[in-house]
Amino acid sequence: MALVAERMELQTALDFIRTRKNGVLVTLKRDGRPQLSNITYALGADDVVRISITAGRAKFVNLQRDSRASLYVAKEDFWGYVVIDANAELSPPAAAPGDATVEELIVLYRDAAGEHPNWDEYRAAMVSDRRVVVRLHPVHAYGMGAE
Repeated sequence: MALVAERMELQTALDFIRTRKNGVLVTLKRDGRPQLSNITYALGADDVVRISITAGRAKFVNLQRDSRASLYVAKEDFWGYVVIDANAELSPPAAAPGDATVEELIVLYRDAAGEHPNWDEYRAAMVSDRRVVVRLHPVHAYGMGAE
């Protein structure tokens, strides 16, 4: 018997990824082929997935050109998984230690990893790296074995 991925309720998919933190972000290259990147994410109470990326890198350039993205999240046994297709929104790059992007990056960090040992150092690094928050607004989902 072949296992086939099926469309699933978006809330079921969100419930599945809410308890996890790592996945694969898929964006589209200029030629239409997928660009895949291992990422850590946080799913907010607003059901928006947030990811920290660096301005200027391939994911950023791809999402500026085409806001369609997918997030793949696997079960520990690898056979169960969810894919959430989403429309991406990009924050401005972090430009100052106290700007809105850095504040959102702090919330994202806390949601994904807990407390940072030195928030001043973190703020400076976010500005130096020109970090951006990707906000994935889910539109539909599919997968299997995620019940």
